[in-house]
Amino acid sequence: MEKRKNMEHTGLLVLSLLSSEDMYGYQMIMELERRSDKTFSMKEGTLYPVLHGLERQGAVEVYQQAAPTGRMRKYYHLTKKGALLLKEKETEWKIYARAVNAVLESCANPGQA
Repeated sequence: MEKRKNMEHTGLLVLSLLSSEDMYGYQMIMELERRSDKTFSMKEGTLYPVLHGLERQGAVEVYQQAAPTGRMRKYYHLTKKGALLLKEKETEWKIYARAVNAVLESCANPGQA
């Protein structure tokens, strides 16, 4: 169950990254690390299964483009369906985070619940 939850949250993070621009895999890994102040350090073995799942769902599309080195890269693009899924996952996350914070606050201040 814990691994499944982590994968769900990973999907949210990936969708969020792609909402700002199309990216290739390594770029997503580095950007997630940068934006999270190195809190999230994703491995390729975690990222690519998430991307493939999102692609199967129709949330992302893949295209190839030449890098400045001439090498072809796979870029991932957020689809309209993906943008809707992102909003849904953001809402779920906010509800979840509020509930966790409410429990933490009530435990820190037991007489004030």
